[in-house]
Amino acid sequence: MSTRDTRHLVRRAAAVAAALAVAAILVWQAITAGGVPDPTAPNTPLGSAVLDIGVLVFREGLECILVLAAITSSMVGSSKSYRRPIGAGVGLAFLATLLTWRIAVGILNSLTDNVSALHLQVITGLIAIVVLLVVMNWFFHNLYWSGWISLHTKRKRELLKSTDADAASPRTERRVLLGLVMLGFTSFYREGFEVVLFLQNYRLKLGGPPVLYGVGLGLFLSTIVAILTFVANRRLPYKKMLVVT
Repeated sequence: MSTRDTRHLVRRAAAVAAALAVAAILVWQAITAGGVPDPTAPNTPLGSAVLDIGVLVFREGLECILVLAAITSSMVGSSKSYRRPIGAGVGLAFLATLLTWRIAVGILNSLTDNVSALHLQVITGLIAIVVLLVVMNWFFHNLYWSGWISLHTKRKRELLKSTDADAASPRTERRVLLGLVMLGFTSFYREGFEVVLFLQNYRLKLGGPPVLYGVGLGLFLSTIVAILTFVANRRLPYKKMLVVT
């Protein structure tokens, strides 16, 4: 057996062992605690709720950073200036995420007059499950993982190629800049929208302060990774970090 085959078997054995360990923990919790602990339960300690929300935000932040790093990795030298419109798109997406949060909160608060809190939590929970299934599809299939990144990378190449073909045209330059802004916007807003959706159920059950603290923790950790990636130019094991979170 070759060394490569041995490593492959070791990795598969490690994955199976990890899955069995998780299953054993779930069974143990079901027996000893009467079910899997709910992080949104009313009696959940503040630290546990904040950590749970922080990890959620951090995971989405890591995915966004990975996509942006893949897009901007080749933008060096004369093409380094193209990072600015992408950064502008990220900034617009951040503002759009805040606006989406306000809209979501307003809609859910208006529904509480006609729908019971329990039904409202069920509605938001079901929507979050649908989004979670899409995320899990990425986790178990490389198609989702590589497809989302390659989609942005392909679009970036098309934009830069059109610039090389007609660099003297102001119209082409404006189109390229707008396209790069949209690349940055979609890279961030997709994750921001998911976070807004997931956090509504937390807000309804735990209130605003735990969500605010958790989001602050997740953004703080994401900012550290972003600085290491885009300022210090460090190559981090994003995929392993995402799996851990």
